[in-house]
Amino acid sequence: MDSRLAADLAGLPDLLTAARDYAAGILDDLGERPVAATRAEFAPQPLPVAGVGAARALQVFRERWAPGFSGSAGPRYLGFVTGGATPAALVGDWLTGAFDQNAVTRQDSSAVDLERETVGWLRSLFGLGAGHHGTFVSGATMSNTVGLAIGREWLGAQQGISVARQGVAALGDISVLSGAPHSSIYKALSMLGIGRDQLRTVPLLDDREAVDVAALEAALAAIDGPAIVVANAGTVNTVDFDDLSAISRLKSKYPFWLHVDAAFGGFAALSEDHKHLVAGLDQADSICIDLHKWLNVPYDAAIQFTRRRDLQLNVFQNAAAYLTPPEGDPDLFHLTPENSRRLRALTAWFTLAAYGAEGHREVVERNVAAARRFGEQVAGLPGVRVLAPVRLNVVCFAVDDVPAVLAAVARSGEAFLTPTVHRGVPALRAAFANWRTGEADADRVIAALAKALADG
Repeated sequence: MDSRLAADLAGLPDLLTAARDYAAGILDDLGERPVAATRAEFAPQPLPVAGVGAARALQVFRERWAPGFSGSAGPRYLGFVTGGATPAALVGDWLTGAFDQNAVTRQDSSAVDLERETVGWLRSLFGLGAGHHGTFVSGATMSNTVGLAIGREWLGAQQGISVARQGVAALGDISVLSGAPHSSIYKALSMLGIGRDQLRTVPLLDDREAVDVAALEAALAAIDGPAIVVANAGTVNTVDFDDLSAISRLKSKYPFWLHVDAAFGGFAALSEDHKHLVAGLDQADSICIDLHKWLNVPYDAAIQFTRRRDLQLNVFQNAAAYLTPPEGDPDLFHLTPENSRRLRALTAWFTLAAYGAEGHREVVERNVAAARRFGEQVAGLPGVRVLAPVRLNVVCFAVDDVPAVLAAVARSGEAFLTPTVHRGVPALRAAFANWRTGEADADRVIAALAKALADG
């Protein structure tokens, strides 16, 4: 054994203690750590011929790389839709690495059974029935891709075709309809061979990002054959929700696969005041929910639900002499593109076991309260125009000079926001999804924003 590797094995408890103490210090200071780090140019170093050992590698990381890392796990990182890692989820993540399970088969581990239990907990959390089967994937993009891949197979089945065997060209023309699709939908259609240009956007309701269901029905009526409809439960800019129940009722008249992108809006189901926004979610054929957003587990973790596991198996099954066959309750390598992966479910299992539905409901409701407080205060700042009601956890607002304000807020170290364009208007988004975030954090971001506007 290499001498450095042998020394690290012998000193492993001390190494883990050193890493623990360093990580604890980082987390302890997270509330005051600069939220956005100053970008610097790093010249890549050559691969070491002889390593320096884990202790020295930790020191090099602390000195060279850590200062440039963002405070994205903290309470005032409001860019994209980014959660953090609850204490229990972090414990689960560390143990995921320690056990290092390839969580795709029951042949040698109970890891798959743990994932099955966690899927059941999540199904209950989001108000889904037993007809929905779930599988962990890397993120919302992959969850959308898997759901649309199953939908593609369903399209073929309507014509007596197996796309998994005959290829997407056997389908002919494919119709995909959506009101305000997330960019990952286009990416998924590209990867699946359906094509970005096959997505037809349907008119939205006035001053909304929700689809006009009457316009959707007209579009479906004009299609000769089955289609895919991508509905949204929480749009990017304004967290708007399509009327899932009304869309589902159209299935009695028109043949279509209903995929719902509920990447973070699905968490509205946890709140009594907001669960009406996802009424009808259980009627979807496939659903995307991103767990490293509002469940606050570390990257990467999402879940994909579907009612048609049989079609999912058609697409993703894998045959080899050393693998179990895709029968009964299949092993997980038969259900997603990955043949091997880490036990992503363990972080979700830990945080759900530790805090339950009530604990995560409190996080959602506290974040919504902080977003509303921020929305009320930002509307009073000079030169700011709020572009949509604060329906859940995102505030979308316009300022005169978006790049300058973004840069000034980031330089302050107080917050990080991301830009967007809403109905042709350049804007900013503040997304509240971190388990630490409260109204006091909203106040600090408002102060930083007010200063950036005054100095600009």
